[in-house]
Amino acid sequence: MNLRGRNKVNPNFNMSSMTDIVFLLLIFFMLTSSLVSPNALNLLLPNSTSKTVEKQTMSISIEDIKDTGKEEDFKFYVNGNIIDINDLENKIVKELKGTNEPGIILHASKTVHIEYVVKIMDIAYRNKYKIVLATKP
Repeated sequence: MNLRGRNKVNPNFNMSSMTDIVFLLLIFFMLTSSLVSPNALNLLLPNSTSKTVEKQTMSISIEDIKDTGKEEDFKFYVNGNIIDINDLENKIVKELKGTNEPGIILHASKTVHIEYVVKIMDIAYRNKYKIVLATKP
């Protein structure tokens, strides 16, 4: 009497199905990551050794006159003229109205709080202006 089992189990492992799954996951993540756009400002950061090639329409400067970091010691300049921070957005929009491809160059001293720099970048982002952060060569 023959009592051998008819079903033989193959002890070899086939990796082809595993690689198919890995490639499908890779393609899925590559496609979905290209559809996600981060909520960020379009900011052109020049290298400190190169010159700015963006056409300058307006220059905004933030200066800490006493290097203390206190809010009352900050001065804001638009094209060299002192302006109050509360009137800044109105002045920028009024100056750049009707300009083809408006651009802003932002000059900020080292002691200026990032809060004020981001405020100006946000104004530029809301109004779809290009902005360049100026650096020392």
